[in-house]
Amino acid sequence: QLRHRDVDVAMARVAEAIKDWSGGTRIGWCLREFNWRWGRRVLGQNACVLLVSDGLDREAGEGLGEEMERLAKSCHRLVWLNPLLRYDKFEARPAGVRAMLPHVDLFLPVHNLKSLVDLARTLSTPMKEKPQWK
Repeated sequence: QLRHRDVDVAMARVAEAIKDWSGGTRIGWCLREFNWRWGRRVLGQNACVLLVSDGLDREAGEGLGEEMERLAKSCHRLVWLNPLLRYDKFEARPAGVRAMLPHVDLFLPVHNLKSLVDLARTLSTPMKEKPQWK
């Protein structure tokens, strides 16, 4: 699909070939797949999971809370890195964000090198207790 010289034609071919192209993120479904296929294999030994997502779930959070809960119970620390947190006026209004937030240990921005440095600093300190998000 990408071999065509015209970028517009190539992208149109990709959109036709991929079922979910431009359809939004199915976060709950993806987490379900991860939990089912990989959770027991890779989340032992005090694993820290970094989940990078804006939380804007295509399915309006349906099943997302359950999958986040399962993921949180399977790992030592669940860190949600959200690029939308760079905005001062960010609000946890979308259903996907509200479904995910109660299950995370840390909710941090990720949008530039400074945010990555801050993440490294935060992860190098011990976690005291699980926060209660509003």
